[in-house]
Amino acid sequence: MPRSTFPLLAELPDLVYLDSAASAQKPAAVLERLDRFYRHEYANIHRGLYALSETASEAYENARARVARFLGAGEDEVIFTANATAAINLVAHAYGDSRLRPGDLILVSLLEHHANIVPWQMLRDRRHLRLEAIPVDHRGDIDLGAFAALLERRPKLVCITATANTIGTVTPLKSMIADAHAAGALVMVDAAQAAPHMHLNVANLGCDFLAITGHKLYGPDGIGALYVRRDILADLPPFLGGGGMIRSVSIAHTDYADGPRRFEAGTPAIGAAIGLAAALDFIEAIGFARIVAHDAALLAHAEERLPEISGLRIIGRPRHRAGILSFVIDGLHPHDIGSLLGESGICLRAGHHCAQPLMEHLGLAGTARISFAVHNSMADIDRLVDSLARVRQMLR
Repeated sequence: MPRSTFPLLAELPDLVYLDSAASAQKPAAVLERLDRFYRHEYANIHRGLYALSETASEAYENARARVARFLGAGEDEVIFTANATAAINLVAHAYGDSRLRPGDLILVSLLEHHANIVPWQMLRDRRHLRLEAIPVDHRGDIDLGAFAALLERRPKLVCITATANTIGTVTPLKSMIADAHAAGALVMVDAAQAAPHMHLNVANLGCDFLAITGHKLYGPDGIGALYVRRDILADLPPFLGGGGMIRSVSIAHTDYADGPRRFEAGTPAIGAAIGLAAALDFIEAIGFARIVAHDAALLAHAEERLPEISGLRIIGRPRHRAGILSFVIDGLHPHDIGSLLGESGICLRAGHHCAQPLMEHLGLAGTARISFAVHNSMADIDRLVDSLARVRQMLR
């Protein structure tokens, strides 16, 4: 995909953007759709009895249908949220507070972003639950033997990333979900990093909850989506109260709306949802077969060239990696690497990447992380390596 598809990159031809795991740049098609909505179509939704509101309402619900198709879900199984973090917190409150009992066990993995750890710690403390970590092996893959042993303790909920935001590990979701279900657990999948890089089908995976976020999918920030299996969603109590999530309200009692709208209190991010739909159109026009092949070629080139830098060590060697690679250089702090590369127009991430438990397990304070998008090229990696060589020379 040419850089010219992304206006910011077209305006900054010398910029090498390797931080899409934090947030992806926005293609022109998404920006144009947002502009059209706010210039020509804007109104609040669902309650206005005039054409502009009805048109906006239709566009918003069409966006829900677009997300549902993207995930292989039903429209009545997709809740719009502010981001993946909000989606996970919604599950922790709506499901966790109402269904889990003192002493129940939740499993998370050592690969998780803090967004799939902290809400469960908070729930543990509220409900007096137990929380245990699924370990990883020397490659950075889930330790499936340890996972099987933990399942013998009959957890109620397993929370697992689809792709680790630190070292790019792709987890064996389908088999883990099947094993968790056999042990009587439901499964919450954090797919924020996976969704831009691989086809996800919730019906095929069999998961119970799955979260994505728009800003990593070439879409707007402030929008995400949560898939909840239909039979589970039907019985979940609402998390936030207010307008939009009700049928009727009296001082004595409120009747709540059915389906996803029960969890969408207040005025939603209407334009962002519509922009997310445009982003999903953009991704699927490229096709996941091309995206997966592009990622693999970039990763192979990076894994070949980065070791040219003296003292550089790639972190993790998972069997399957998607679009993300972390490294350290002996004697150099990741923040110094990131800062000096930034002065050369190379954008990457440095630090613990909101994954401190994994960093502690690896014995690292942090790493430098590169993450790929459809606009990246072999030349971007070559620029990175050349710049790293200069940084290495400066700081030795």
